[in-house]
Amino acid sequence: MIYLDYQATTPLAPEARDAMLRWLDGPDGLGFGNPHSSHKMGRQAAAAIELARDRVAALFPPGGTVIFTSGATEAINLAIRGSGSGGTVSVSALEHAAVLDTARHVGKCHELNVAKDGQCNTKQDLPADTRLVAVMQVNNEIGTIQPTIDWHRKAKEANALYLCDAVQAYGKMEVTAADMIAISAHKFHGPKGVGALWIRNGLDLKEVQTGGGQENGLRAGTLSPALIAGMGAAAMLAKEQMAADADHVAHLWLRARELFSDWEVNGSEDARYLGNLSLRRKGVDVGRLMSDCRQIMFSAGSACASGSGRPSHVLKALGLSEKQAKSTIRLGFGRYTTMDDIETAAQAINAAAAEQL
Repeated sequence: MIYLDYQATTPLAPEARDAMLRWLDGPDGLGFGNPHSSHKMGRQAAAAIELARDRVAALFPPGGTVIFTSGATEAINLAIRGSGSGGTVSVSALEHAAVLDTARHVGKCHELNVAKDGQCNTKQDLPADTRLVAVMQVNNEIGTIQPTIDWHRKAKEANALYLCDAVQAYGKMEVTAADMIAISAHKFHGPKGVGALWIRNGLDLKEVQTGGGQENGLRAGTLSPALIAGMGAAAMLAKEQMAADADHVAHLWLRARELFSDWEVNGSEDARYLGNLSLRRKGVDVGRLMSDCRQIMFSAGSACASGSGRPSHVLKALGLSEKQAKSTIRLGFGRYTTMDDIETAAQAINAAAAEQL
């Protein structure tokens, strides 16, 4: 099998797995302590968490606090719900459902429109009562890099907070400045089930999950030393290999564009993360294509979540028709993808597509 679905999840780095194992040990290994206990085992587990917190924080802007969560969805909920009530939450039309659905649930949600190149249009005004602006850094479906610096500035001019979903950017590029930033470990070769919300110093959030008062009173629940240690190791590795990873992905992108020259790219080819290749080809039925290429793990572009049945709100925001959305695929690649993976997958996908035309 060939795995080309890095936007959905990334392979666990061996270094992250190794970091987790000690904290999964049973009674003989004594690595299973509760990090909130005051005895030796608890203090050791707590120390591992703080080490990981420092490693994760090293890829964020200076001047903030890392709050561990179960993933980016929880982090986004904490940011939107914990930052206040009333007023309008302005979100780009490209946002992940975790942002869009939560913003709609808490009250007034204003949707920011998007240009055909897949970037949130900075020429539009914010509602006068906007309290929070949410524009992601890299879109998960089409890979376009958003003008986050401009949106951060516009939020400040409106006396609003700025939330950035950096799930697809963290560990791959410098993370944008913001008031709050959400990430998920499994998108940068860490384990599933753990993420974080970075909060700018001086910003007070209210807890939205009550219980034991963990994580500075903002996120109740016993932390997992194993998951967090794995996340910390993955973050440290991402920092060390960021330049090499970017160079590797750029080479894969260039070759993929050659091999898929008959396909159209969705969104800008310049302002994008090169490990995300969103393509469409007229006349191709992607459902049939995926059935014919079962040994290649890639995504259809016509649904925002696997099996959801909902048309992609991202492709719709770009102005694509339903037919164009249904002819879209997403290839995601990264650190562990080889050139042979790209070439073999392209041959199979192009051959299967040609049979339909």
